[in-house]
Amino acid sequence: MTTRLSARAAIASVTDSGSFAELPAPHRDSPPDGPLGWAGYDDSRARAARRTGEEESVVTGTARIGGRETALIAFEFGFLGGSLGERTGDRLEAAYAHARAHRLPLVSLIATGGSRMQEGMLALTQLQCVARQSALTRAAGLPQIAVLRDPTTGGGWATLGAGADVVLALPAAQVGFAGSRVRPADADPAAYTAEGQYAAGHVDAVVPAADLPATLADWLRVLAAPRSAEPVAPPAALADVSAPATGWDAVRQARHPDRPRAPTYLDAYFDLRLPLSGDRAGGTDPGMLCGFGLRDGRAVAYAAQCGTATRPAGYRTAARVIRLADRLGIPVLTLVDTPGAANDAAAEHAGAGAAIADTFAAVAAAGVPVTTLLIGEGGSGGALALAAPGNTWVTADSYFSVIAPELAAAILKRPATDAPATADQLRIRPQDLVTLGVARGVVGPAPSPTPGA
Repeated sequence: MTTRLSARAAIASVTDSGSFAELPAPHRDSPPDGPLGWAGYDDSRARAARRTGEEESVVTGTARIGGRETALIAFEFGFLGGSLGERTGDRLEAAYAHARAHRLPLVSLIATGGSRMQEGMLALTQLQCVARQSALTRAAGLPQIAVLRDPTTGGGWATLGAGADVVLALPAAQVGFAGSRVRPADADPAAYTAEGQYAAGHVDAVVPAADLPATLADWLRVLAAPRSAEPVAPPAALADVSAPATGWDAVRQARHPDRPRAPTYLDAYFDLRLPLSGDRAGGTDPGMLCGFGLRDGRAVAYAAQCGTATRPAGYRTAARVIRLADRLGIPVLTLVDTPGAANDAAAEHAGAGAAIADTFAAVAAAGVPVTTLLIGEGGSGGALALAAPGNTWVTADSYFSVIAPELAAAILKRPATDAPATADQLRIRPQDLVTLGVARGVVGPAPSPTPGA
């Protein structure tokens, strides 16, 4: 069990000192004991107000986080379990509207048990109101960041939490649609934790409370950074190798165990990068690194394959990030490096074809520029799905092929020893890709600094 801070203590823990300004609460007349006439409801609200010092289960306002002005929502779990009622919905709608009117990112510090039973369906329909406000804010191109405190359950998780662009969670927080009193008795308790939701691809990062202010500040810094309307430059090659003489040489160089991989390229390219994890559909793929970062002070999104067979969850995560970048107007860098899409039974059951198609669609539909660098193996459609048409670059230690040479030889009923000759026929060398018009050019290493400069 995590320590449960009050709404105002949670706000103070992540915002710049003295910067919080509360928004005025919208007025709503309420009949005695609420819209359902639930006996004792007014007394329950009065006791909650005395205990917490709040008039409702959310506190809304603006504050600076890392020096950046932000619209803020914080739940007060001590007020009827942080439940959502009509007046809660009014406050949430007003906070979203303020964020749009003033072009502010929205940060939600969530701690809720769900909808308020004493208001029945009128409480539940507040989720529709929140969903609409979130959709309007998304359409306005403003980012939404959720912090999942303990607990985040019910409709609060299914709207403000899971519906945010970036989802962070505190360690050991209870997170799930079903609260502890209504889930099946034999349910795995680990599935209802921040860590369990992270493992299942529904949370981007589990962040210790002490690190949360800096993490939020970094995210707001990146998402507020200037962005280029032009494609970003591809990274410099990290291996100083010669162009391969043959197709099989290209394969051998791309498969060399010491060849630089995506993490090294990303570390060299970005001054700061923040990961996003998971496909929001129950899966993660450690072989696909996605997120946002800063390059020379400008925001760039990235999706990078790490040399493994890409799982359906990896493609869905990449598509998710590309679409988010498109909505926020942030250019994208993709790094291609895979022998191909995973093709085992588990991948087929998880929708490999649909996930690859979705990635193709996300790249094709992107209104922001996408830059691609092939840094290793480019295996068939599983690699091409991440490649930017007309703006793909290659390194000297890479190859791109319609199919692996060994598999091509097998399909053509050639002996395995014919794989090298087949590689030449496929014209898969980096320089061949440029000649064929598949790639714009071969990227070399960065120039060495001039002595004394």
